[in-house]
Amino acid sequence: MEDSVESKLTLKSDASSEPFSYCCSACDCSEEPLRGKVFRNRTKARSMSMPSAPSSAKFRRTQSLHGPSPVTTFGPKACMLKNPKAVMHIQDPASQRLTWNKPPKSVLIIKKIRDASLLQPFKELCIFLTQQKNMIVYVERKIIEDPAIAIESFVSLKKKICTFREDYDDISNCVDFIICLGGDGTLLYASSLFQESVPPVMAFHLGSLGFLTPFKFDTYQSQVTQVIEGNAAVILRSRLEVKVMKKNREKESVEEISLVTNGDKTMHYQVLNEVVVDRGPSSYLSNVDLFLDGHLITTVQGDGVIVSTPTGSTAYAVAAGASMIHPNVPAIMITPICPHSLSFRPIVVPAGVELKITLSHDARNMAWVSLDGRKRQEIAYGDSAVEVISGC
Repeated sequence: MEDSVESKLTLKSDASSEPFSYCCSACDCSEEPLRGKVFRNRTKARSMSMPSAPSSAKFRRTQSLHGPSPVTTFGPKACMLKNPKAVMHIQDPASQRLTWNKPPKSVLIIKKIRDASLLQPFKELCIFLTQQKNMIVYVERKIIEDPAIAIESFVSLKKKICTFREDYDDISNCVDFIICLGGDGTLLYASSLFQESVPPVMAFHLGSLGFLTPFKFDTYQSQVTQVIEGNAAVILRSRLEVKVMKKNREKESVEEISLVTNGDKTMHYQVLNEVVVDRGPSSYLSNVDLFLDGHLITTVQGDGVIVSTPTGSTAYAVAAGASMIHPNVPAIMITPICPHSLSFRPIVVPAGVELKITLSHDARNMAWVSLDGRKRQEIAYGDSAVEVISGC
């Protein structure tokens, strides 16, 4: 497996102690998109070349005691503003700022779908960005096709917006930053759209949960202007790189199944919150083996196990009894779900280790894996494995 780095930038408001999310993407846009036009080019999935013999040493990556230390850029134009040497020789993750190589010209807006309360904020934001900031706005086609938006007041606005389709149109080269309108689930969906690096993400709290969405929409004009002008506060957030391997029963060989393209291509999947391996619809307890850097650590018997990032430690993991981890701590949290044991409690391992989860030989039923609550699929007896490494 080829060593790769995947990090997530998280912006934080100076007026709030909570972070705001920002993701990264190392690409350049070579074509000038047309306003109001739909992209027709079919997306070519970005696959990672894999060596023939897997090795845990391949997963080693440079770690920083001060938090995630990415080697990618953050979108076509975003980058980190280095601290002056006179102030601090080490880049402090608590004082990082965003800057731009070139002024940002395009923005992707992700809106919680089928939510009537977000129609007016969505309209105001689009008008502000297109008319006052003269920016190119990208929106998913399914949002524009929402019957609630098919009203006269949105007709003129639709002509100024570029649309795209998930898993079909590739806009990763053209988006400078992302704005989310919704809750934490909306931000997780935005992260899933960018399977390599992710452009900066600014998340406004307009949903039910708001661990990752500290910005209030009441002050959106000043907040967005600050991001466009640069020097906004950021927090880096790491993601997990996940691979599911299944045995091809027809060819009697092991092949990698893509969690992105329905099994027809080999890809890694980047996860912001957590990987969950559970018992699925079965009434029996799940029984899976957990390996750390090739060594069997324990057998998890219970409802399942959660492997989460520091960001995901505030999600399913904390509901299962784990502690919260600050996003600047380079670590992976392993949390059992209702374990049938008095000794197995949540544990923290260093970022950069290789975790492998397989179905135990004495398991009474299959297991199921899900990534950030999506891409759920079954793990069969003894012929499947889930490999997880930190992307920081």
